Parts: sequence; C-alpha cells; structure tokens
Amino acid sequence: MMARWLVNRTNPEFVGHLSRAASVSPISAQILINRGLKTPVAVSEFLNASVSGLEDPFLLSGMQAAVARIRHAAALGERILVHGDYDADGVTATAIIVQTLRTAGMDVQYFIPNRIDHGYGFNQPGVDRACEVGAKLIVTVDCGISSFSATAAAAAAGIDVIITDHHEPVRAVGQTIQHAAELNGFLIPEAIAIVNPKLQHEEVPRLAHLSGAGIAFKVGHALALTDGFRFSPDDLLSLLDLAALGTVADVVPVTAENRILVREGMRYIESALRPGIRALKTVSGLDARTVRSGLLAFTMVPRINAAGRVADAHDVVRMLLARTDDEAIPISVWLDGLNTERQKIESEIYQAARSKIDQAAMDSVIVLAGEGWHPGVLGIVASKISDEFNRPTFIFSTDNGIAKGSARSIPAFDICKGLAECSEMLITFGGHRQAAGVKLEAHRLADFEAALSRVMRSTIPEHDLAPTLEIDADIALSDVSHALAAEIERLEPFGMGNPEPLLGSRSLEVINPRIVGSNHLKMRLRGNLTAIDSIAFDMGAAFQQMDAPEKIDAVFTPSFNEWKGSRYLQLVIKALRPGS
Repeated sequence: MMARWLVNRTNPEFVGHLSRAASVSPISAQILINRGLKTPVAVSEFLNASVSGLEDPFLLSGMQAAVARIRHAAALGERILVHGDYDADGVTATAIIVQTLRTAGMDVQYFIPNRIDHGYGFNQPGVDRACEVGAKLIVTVDCGISSFSATAAAAAAGIDVIITDHHEPVRAVGQTIQHAAELNGFLIPEAIAIVNPKLQHEEVPRLAHLSGAGIAFKVGHALALTDGFRFSPDDLLSLLDLAALGTVADVVPVTAENRILVREGMRYIESALRPGIRALKTVSGLDARTVRSGLLAFTMVPRINAAGRVADAHDVVRMLLARTDDEAIPISVWLDGLNTERQKIESEIYQAARSKIDQAAMDSVIVLAGEGWHPGVLGIVASKISDEFNRPTFIFSTDNGIAKGSARSIPAFDICKGLAECSEMLITFGGHRQAAGVKLEAHRLADFEAALSRVMRSTIPEHDLAPTLEIDADIALSDVSHALAAEIERLEPFGMGNPEPLLGSRSLEVINPRIVGSNHLKMRLRGNLTAIDSIAFDMGAAFQQMDAPEKIDAVFTPSFNEWKGSRYLQLVIKALRPGS
C-alpha cells in the first residue's frame, strides 16, 4: 500500500535557537524537536544517556516488598523458582534474575513453559514445577499479571509468588475474577509483591515502558542497592547486555530508561564478554560487523525466538548463563538450525494466510484462520500482513473447535482496549497496545471480526488507515555530509519512540542505476553539484516498474558504509517515487 509522504516542519527561528543552544546542526535540531526534545537540557540528557541516569528502582510499586521477600529467602536458604516466558524478552529476563540471585549465593532454578505443552504465561505447570523442586518462592518475569488461579494455587501449596511483568493488567470495570485483589482500578493476583509499571503509569513515566527484561534488571538494580545483599553495582552492569537484548526484542519505546539500557547494553554486546552472546553473534554472522541495535532484530533475536516458536526455550537460558564457549556454542548452532526451520514454516503459513485475503471486501481489521497452522509463527505472519495492509491483523490456528491466535496492530489502535470491548466473545486475551494473544471458539470468528471492525470504525478515523511516511526534514543533497551522518549516529539506538531519522530530497538525478544482490538498487544520486552513493534495499523491481525514471524524489537516512576497512558516506533509501 503506497504511503503518503508527510514532512515535519517547525518554526525556523526555533530550530535555529535549539541548534545554537545545543551545539547541533539545524537538521539534527529538527530531528530532535520531532522527537519531543525541545530544550538544550533535554537534548543533552538524550545524547549523553548513561547508567548514571538510571531511575531509582524503588520508584516501582511493589519493589520494596519484592526485595524484602527475596532477602528473607536468602536468610532462610529457601529455593527459588524463576518462571519465565519462551520469547526473547522472557528468556533474557529469566537469565537476569537467575544470574542476580546465583551471584548472591542463592539456590535458584528456572522454568520456561513450552508453547505447545504448557501454553503462555504462569499457569498450573509452573506451580507443579515449583512443587517438584521444593521451591518456597516463585518469581515470575515477563508474565503473571493475569495469573489469578496459578498464584492462588501456589499459595495453597505454601509457595509465595512475586510477579514482575510489563503486560497490561486486567481493568476492574465490570469484572469479577476469583482470587483477585483490586489496585488502582485494576484486578491483580493475590501475590506477595507485584512489580509492573502499568499499575502506576502516570507516576513513573520514565519507567512506564520497560520490557520484561528491563523490569528484571530493575529488580537486580534494587538488590544491588540493598545493604547486606551479595550483589554489587558492578555485578549489575554485567547484566546490561541481556537487558538490551530483551528490550530490543520486545519492541518497546527506546526512550527514557530503555534508551539507557539499550545504549549502554550495546557496548557489552559489542565486546561479547558473555560466552552465550559471543556464540550467538558468531552464528548470526556478526563477528566482523559493527553491531547496531536495529541489526539485532534481524539476526540474534530471531534465533533466540526460534526455540520458543518451534521447540523448547529452556536451553536458551542455559546458553545465556553459560560460563564457557564449549557450553554455549552447541546451543547457538542448534538455534541457528531452528531459525532456518522457523523461516520455512513461517513462509508456508504466510502464503496460505495471504491467499485468503479478499482486498475488495477488506474491513477495518484482518482476521484469518487455518486448521493446524503452527502457533509459533502466527505473530510473525500477523506482523507482516499488518505492515502490508496497515490494518490490525489476527492470525488464528484452529483445532477441535477452538481458535488460538496472535494479533499485531497499527500505531493508531490500542489492540488490548479493542479486545476488552469484545471480551464477551473471547475465552482469554492479553498483551500490549500493539500485540496480543487471543483465544475463542472457532465458530465465533466471523462475529469477532465484525465486532472488532465496529470498534475500529468508532475510534479510528478513516485517514489513519492510510499508511504515512513521516519525514523529519526536507533538505538539499548538499546538506548531507560526514558530520551530519556522525550526528545521526549519536541519536542511536533507534526504535519505537526514536525512529531512524528520515530525510527527503526532491528531483534528484539518478546516475548508473543497477540491480545488485537479489533485488537491491545501487546508484548515485545527484542534486545540483553534489552526488552521493545510494543503496535501496529490495527496491530494484519497484524502480523498474516506474520505468527507471531519470529523476526521483527520495526519502533516506545518511549513514556510513563500512567495507574492507574503509568507511564512506552513503544514503540508505527508504522510499522513492518519480521526481516531482
């Protein structure tokens, strides 16, 4: 679907003021303003984010009680079971808590549910495992905020539960759930402590969007600040690689505390002191490359996720905690093979789902289902189709009259709020603003699609369903320089909330266009007296369909291309059209 190009514009006098006050170029000043950074102090904090800017972990409600119970377990020598999740955020969060508690000399085991055998989240299998190993305390990571029955079952078995999670809690309005307490308008499990910033969103804005791994890191942070607990601030820093990996994987905003975790954590990933990270970089082909946060999402993260999607993720935690290369390398090689298998399954289901789409009859949401589709790849397929059609997309696998699925949304639509308005049709649902899991009776799929489409139409204007490409600034090609590319590098890490800057130029002359690789367009672009090498990934065929125009309008990011020890300026083209 062709996107509308929208150029952000700000009063030139204000751009000039911020440029001078913050000592950045006017183009960088415009980019920073577009991200809500409008004072020299805000710009400085953003550009110089470091661990010294980490927020007090005790600002999170429930943290004092969680730390007190962990210290009590340490004093009594109790065994703890860390209950994680099978995705990259969940396994990194698990590894963070396990490493923290083991460093302090505590008796710790961990449990990662199997997607097929146990389902998502903290449920009865986790309680059973805690009973089997004799744990007196369960600490959940990246799950548990809606695990009312499991928390009650653990209590009945004499096991305390600490829940750390970042998913949306259940709103109390019009709901009655057994074994639930009420807090701040939400229904929560009756746990010893619950650490979830979603329960206090307005009170801790800089911590509001932590991932599961980010919250696990804050638990470690709190313990590192606790007198008498054998876990130091230096021990905490060694967890930054895991926190960064989980944060990138879960696609949370890379702002505030998350920016610090990813920015600082990338240094540890780059140095790869952890054997598991080192092994994962090797199989991901990153040994000889400068590792950017955006690259992780296409290399290391899919390999970590592959275990939870098509096998069992327990050994991923073992790899991340491995002390030697001999232990880590075989697991990383196994993950690489699983990722290849995952790609094959995903391609088959994507093609099957894509063939079911009737564009002429497309409503505000897309709901597709297939018998026996592998549940491990439904979310990826939903994401691809949502991106392609700019619609919230639900992909279900049906079995014995039950449809279980994954959903991905568009920025304008809070999918969890939408599902809450259709909750009477659903068996279960949960997730984030942009992603969710759903379960319902298969015969209700058509009614569900109609109901959610009505919700969409009543809350989202029609023009929000048309994709847009937001351009940070309209510039002349002569404005692009090594200095500008270096300034843009300082804005990293990029992601949600801090997207890679997009600049636009009009009527650029195309010089020597050619297809390289599978479908990449290589060329030089010239504007007036300036010519710069450019690469447009996966746009070769699209350029040819335009009849290879002599001039184009282009949206791009200036960057450095590193090749055989050299570093030169190039434009990475994000969109193009015949010159205006």
